[in-house]
Amino acid sequence: MTATTTSFDRLVSWFPAGSRAIVALSGGVDSAVVALAAKKALGDNAIAITADYKTLADEELATARRVAHEIGIKHLVIEYDELENPEFVKNDNLRCYHCRTELGQHLADEAKRTGAQLIVDGTNVDDLSDYRPGIRALRENGVKSPMVELGIDKAEIRRMAKEFGLSVYDKPSNACLASRIPTGMEVTYEKLRKIESSEIIVKSIFGVRQVRVRDHGEIARIEVGRDELGRMFDPEKLELLDKKLKELGFRFVTIDASGYGKSGKLAVVD
Repeated sequence: MTATTTSFDRLVSWFPAGSRAIVALSGGVDSAVVALAAKKALGDNAIAITADYKTLADEELATARRVAHEIGIKHLVIEYDELENPEFVKNDNLRCYHCRTELGQHLADEAKRTGAQLIVDGTNVDDLSDYRPGIRALRENGVKSPMVELGIDKAEIRRMAKEFGLSVYDKPSNACLASRIPTGMEVTYEKLRKIESSEIIVKSIFGVRQVRVRDHGEIARIEVGRDELGRMFDPEKLELLDKKLKELGFRFVTIDASGYGKSGKLAVVD
């Protein structure tokens, strides 16, 4: 038995026998592993729920659907509009708190509707090192994090996902599209769609996986993974990128020379 298998067995055992649980499935590797453990522990009493709250990229929603299918867990998508919440739209330092408060309330409603005693997410111990007001909001709404309680970190999560054949085992971390908008600048549908389209363009032209297009008004500031920066310096591709992003409404297109690294470049959680 490998150390990875032992960690996964601990995760499976975390779920009380005979209980019913909701897993907040985002489309990332963390929540995917929790959903897999919940399915193995509880069978049909485990339900994955993905929230389509209008700031989630279509790519993330599609990934959540695919992962749920891989696991064989019942999957529900709930829809609501974060941009109807003025506290979220104003985009202050508590944007993530307001986002996760609303998510927690919707998950609690689903728990009541389905008779679930547990609501869990994929937060892991590495997440605790950042400023994450959203975690506090989820706790206030009764959401538990088995990875945190068991002391499991991101590297171990990826090893578990790979061992069990989950397609997202090496998927780059992501965050809602609103995280690309600087604190204090209002979140709008137009900005979100422009950001999403821009990131699709960057990925398609350069073949990179980790991308953030930061919306600074007239300026698009592009971050890619530091290990992928070398792919960005092809004059012909840069010319095409410049043309396409200007067609979306940006006046200037820039590449961040430091690449995508630690979150917080916009003073927001990412």
